Amino acid sequence: MAAEIKPIRNPNPTKPVSTDKPVLVSKIDGNADDVNAAILLNGGSGVISVSDDKSVRIWQRRDNGQYWPSVCHFLPSIPSCLHYTAHIRRLFMGLDNGTVTEFEVASDYNSIRHIRDYISHQNRVTGVMYCQDSEWALSVSRDKFFVYHCTESGRRLGGHQCTGWCTALQFDSKSRHVFVGDYSGNITMLKLEENGPQVITTLKGHNGSIRSLAWDIDRQLLFSGSFDQSVIVWDIGGGKGTAFELQGHTNKVSSLVYGPVSRQLISGAEDATVVFWDMKANRQETPEWLEADSCQYCERPFFWNIRAMMDQKQIGLRQHHCRKCGKAVCDNCSSKRTTIPIMGFEFDVRVCDKCHSTISETDSVNSETRASLAKFHEVKHNVVFMDMDEESGLLLTVGQDRVMKIWEVSSLLN
Repeated sequence: MAAEIKPIRNPNPTKPVSTDKPVLVSKIDGNADDVNAAILLNGGSGVISVSDDKSVRIWQRRDNGQYWPSVCHFLPSIPSCLHYTAHIRRLFMGLDNGTVTEFEVASDYNSIRHIRDYISHQNRVTGVMYCQDSEWALSVSRDKFFVYHCTESGRRLGGHQCTGWCTALQFDSKSRHVFVGDYSGNITMLKLEENGPQVITTLKGHNGSIRSLAWDIDRQLLFSGSFDQSVIVWDIGGGKGTAFELQGHTNKVSSLVYGPVSRQLISGAEDATVVFWDMKANRQETPEWLEADSCQYCERPFFWNIRAMMDQKQIGLRQHHCRKCGKAVCDNCSSKRTTIPIMGFEFDVRVCDKCHSTISETDSVNSETRASLAKFHEVKHNVVFMDMDEESGLLLTVGQDRVMKIWEVSSLLN
């Protein structure tokens, strides 16, 4: 019997949903294999998921709050990623065999109709997007290629080979700029011209593989989450090349979602935590690390400065860096630790003694200078993917435990 998607509701009307932390509204389990990605439908009344069992499923919410699959369609290869355009019900999925496949979802969400396959890559597709304005299907893959096709003709329009496995994709339809994250930790910025993609620049800042990208179309900020446990915010629109870090996880950052209305960035990681970052706050750029042969305070040599070690007749020291000023310092001159929320450091980090004194003096005058600019919440599973419906205030987390959880987060988006 066909099912009809109904708007999500509070399962306990006598108890208000809005709190200062995420409230678990629903949980979808029973998946036989790992879930690679999932997205919310119609204000949380449905979910589309793709799994390692080669299936794409549409889950619909019953009156009792439980979800059941109204569609279970098996594909010729594992679907590794997806992109859904709700108002025209176009579903694009990247497959493990390098194909991008396009479907149309029925208006009642009880069936899907295959439209076209795009022979895009020679390896696992890691990111796919659809741009309705230009009728383009964009994708990246482990074969190191970014490619895009015309969805009206199915013709390949162009491509670009990156230096490493491509792992994440974002696209600004207005300026036609593409951002491709790769396994080496770099982000390649391309401009789609009439004669094909043109390389604009390469953003370097991560020490680990890029896992997720998010884009603020209004302020033209790019957010990148990496296996190095950090998130970097790149000011693309400012034209000055500025960037600052957000350090709030203790394991690999696996997914990012951004709310353009609330200006909240949400990061999920393999530490079973989601962090809500207030992007309305004025933050300071992360300093570049300076290089020196000796400590820039006490002038004692570092261990590779053999000549100075011989002249001073002492053993060389290990080099460290102050996270606030970026100077190269020894352990004795950077013995203090502190948080610096305005620079994105929500955990204690190494600072030189001079910067620590400055921070302490500032705290004595204004204790709010180091108030946290992020909110941390446990979701009790290691996050591999997230999706958010900002209008309904719902967050979907996909875990390594093959469980999908839907959270009410309206109060955290204010």
